[in-house]
Amino acid sequence: MNPLPTPPDDAPARATRDFTLPLAVIGGGPAGLMAAEVLQAAGHAVHLFDAMPSVGRKFLLAGKGGLNISHSEPAPLFASRYASRSAVIAPLLDAFGGDALQAWVRGLGLETFVGSSGRIFPTDMKSAPLLRAWLHRLRHPPLGQPVVFHMRHRWTGWDASGRWLLDSPAGPVALQARAVVLALGGGSWARLGSDGAWVPQLQARGIDVAPLQASNCGFDVAPAWSSFFAQRFAGQALKTVALELPAVAGAAPWRRKGEMVATATGLEGSLIYAASGPLRDALARDGHAAFVLDLLPDLSLERARAEISHPRGARSLASHLKSRLRLDGIKSALLHELLPKAVFDDAAALAAAIKALPIRLAAARPLDEAISSAGGVRFEALSAQLMTGLPGVFCAGEMLDWEAPTGGYLLHACLATGRQAGQGACAFLAGGGSA
Repeated sequence: MNPLPTPPDDAPARATRDFTLPLAVIGGGPAGLMAAEVLQAAGHAVHLFDAMPSVGRKFLLAGKGGLNISHSEPAPLFASRYASRSAVIAPLLDAFGGDALQAWVRGLGLETFVGSSGRIFPTDMKSAPLLRAWLHRLRHPPLGQPVVFHMRHRWTGWDASGRWLLDSPAGPVALQARAVVLALGGGSWARLGSDGAWVPQLQARGIDVAPLQASNCGFDVAPAWSSFFAQRFAGQALKTVALELPAVAGAAPWRRKGEMVATATGLEGSLIYAASGPLRDALARDGHAAFVLDLLPDLSLERARAEISHPRGARSLASHLKSRLRLDGIKSALLHELLPKAVFDDAAALAAAIKALPIRLAAARPLDEAISSAGGVRFEALSAQLMTGLPGVFCAGEMLDWEAPTGGYLLHACLATGRQAGQGACAFLAGGGSA
């Protein structure tokens, strides 16, 4: 089965074309490509369908500034990054861990290195060379049949006979397959293919899907920034700060150092992304969320108070803070934005605010702006091999109900779940209907 030609704009409507295949992969992100690779290596003829003109679009964007493929931290700590889903993700990571992932990259002709932060990268830091090498191997395998790619084929559901319906440039397609791996992504970055349109389709077939929510996302603050702050400081980074969440609902206190960026409406960036799950959940539970920001995490409260109390002579307070604490720019502006004027006349109160500045949040930014999404097909609705209650239908990647911070955790889990789903489909085809 070859990709269908694109008809001219004035071509008449075409009848649905029927195809029968042993198996299909629907979705061309990292999870779908990994599932296709596993199936190909097992000797199967693999057909991969994707709605976009080319595969791996979100993967390419994610690696534009440096492709972080995994993290070198110990396995128990790595698995804990998946929070409430760590227990179900851990076995998949054990089966395809950091060493195995790096060996897989080397098998594509690329080398890896571990950065000073413990993150793992390909040596050239880019996603495009890795994707090119991967696609070349899928299309020209040393053994077995090449994967056949069908681009601009958007899955739209099933017909009354249970056939998989796809819209294509040449007209509608009805597909029958013994096994199908779905790797359709979550709900963020719809323009790159992850639009969550599959959710009602699976729910209509009785598959339990948790609502898709923004993850690794920015937030709007409450009250809104003043027009001065929004216009002057949007886009500027708050560097070397620490975000702290209090102990809530049985969860331990959480603190991490990093940086974030002011936006016209709030905050975004890696540090607040890492806390986006509990902050989002607090907004849903309580209608509001808050955290404290330590503007000088490498300085003790006592030292900050002592430096502020040091005689400043004729200098302004702003000059004094800059000289004694190196606190100026956006950090100084944030204090003036959020604190009453009286605090600046009280050294102890000002030091306390610098070390624990309360910031309230009004809302998470929209799902389509998020780096990733939470929610998806619940693991309770899947077998250990990631098969749904529909025999022969497997799910992988970000369409599963898990979330993780940036730092290699997202991509690694997508690859690991794609591998598991591919192995499950192999077992299903070999076993005559079980996985």
